[in-house]
Amino acid sequence: MNTKTPAEKTTHSLNELCLLADISIRTARYYIQIGLVARPEGETRSARYSVKHLEQLLQIRKWTQAGLSLERIRELLKGEDPDVPSKPVVSGSLEVKSHLTVADGIEVVIEPGRAGLSPEQVRALVKRIMSAHSELTRAAPSEQDAKK
Repeated sequence: MNTKTPAEKTTHSLNELCLLADISIRTARYYIQIGLVARPEGETRSARYSVKHLEQLLQIRKWTQAGLSLERIRELLKGEDPDVPSKPVVSGSLEVKSHLTVADGIEVVIEPGRAGLSPEQVRALVKRIMSAHSELTRAAPSEQDAKK
């Protein structure tokens, strides 16, 4: 009985893998050589790479772009605390931010990339913020009456 899903059965050549992960072949080979990425199935030109290899490369790329050393990445891959700092903001860098005006005098600034939020999560956050503000402003008059 074969328990692998179709995605797990899919394999790629090194060229295909590197295109999908958006890294160079040289970099992928280096990561395999130093043990950050699992060895492929097969040898030389017949070597095949699975979804697992792609996920490893994407995770490593994310962490290197966040400024982590390969040694720290090795520690994280071994299961240590994944407290990964966001990439430092440097002069000339470009960020996309959402400015939410909740009410006069209340503005929320969200930078989804640094916050690690997907567009759906940003929309959910905005709805919750607006709902919380609405509840507070509705409750405010009755609270003021209770204090009198």
